[in-house]
Amino acid sequence: MRKTSTAILLALSVALPSSMARADEGGISFWLPGQFGALAAVPTEPGWAFPLIYYHANADIGANEPLTRGGRGRIAAGVDAKADLLFGGPTYTFADPLLGGQATLSLIAAVGRSEADVEATLSGPRGNTISTQVSDSLKGGSDLYGMGTLKWNHGVHNFMVYGMGNLPVGAYDPDRLVNLGLGHAALDGGGGYTYFDKRNEFSAVAGMTYNWENNDTDYQNGIDVHLDLSASHFVTEQTHVGLVGYVYQQVAGDSGSGAVLGDFKSRVTAVGPQVGHFFKVGKDLWYANLKGYNEFDAKNRAEGWNLWLTLAIPLSSEP
Repeated sequence: MRKTSTAILLALSVALPSSMARADEGGISFWLPGQFGALAAVPTEPGWAFPLIYYHANADIGANEPLTRGGRGRIAAGVDAKADLLFGGPTYTFADPLLGGQATLSLIAAVGRSEADVEATLSGPRGNTISTQVSDSLKGGSDLYGMGTLKWNHGVHNFMVYGMGNLPVGAYDPDRLVNLGLGHAALDGGGGYTYFDKRNEFSAVAGMTYNWENNDTDYQNGIDVHLDLSASHFVTEQTHVGLVGYVYQQVAGDSGSGAVLGDFKSRVTAVGPQVGHFFKVGKDLWYANLKGYNEFDAKNRAEGWNLWLTLAIPLSSEP
């Protein structure tokens, strides 16, 4: 069991600190809820690793719930949006302790496609129609996202802190209905806890996001808080099953001359299943995880479902 547990932690070192986000405004946050999952705070084996994460989202919002979309004060109603993104990037876990804990750095980016169908776009808050039944789609790359974590272990109790930010270099045009880049900088930070007794785990990670102003649209998203949750049971030494969930709540309103709908505070909650499995590739132990979220109780934000498929690839470990 000790050998298996060590190998599991090596695989999780690339699976868990997955840094990803998507475009701001329009009821969509910098922080992509669901980033943290099973065993989020458990320290891992030192060395290099590479995560690959396929993310699919399908969400919509009714015609009676307008959103700012595409910048320039444009308001969209009746939005049906889809996204398919593949994230990846190197992760390195240090062997030497930092402040008594284990430090990990990740650098992540994505390529993919996003599309949106809109029933109507309006020129401003008075509802003057510019066009109806418009669509937009975009293929390209995302911003560059960096994350650092610091983890401590005390028996079955594990603790962590993290910080995450972006370099806004992705595909972005303020006149488009969809974008893969954020259009501005943002910073997120928080902490988490995992209970893990080798058979059962429970993880909770909470954080807060600050957004800088988007100079192209004169729009600054407000501060939000979020909580990612996971609970699972190892039915064998290689396979675990359970539930995941998240809660997202904006606590400070949007601002700037582009925020034509006012503070526009948004929220959403989600829950769904997960399954994870560890398997040998040569001498290395890889990890695959599939999890899905069904959203509800959304406000000022599109509501739907999303799917995550993670493949954790160990590259090397410290002797």
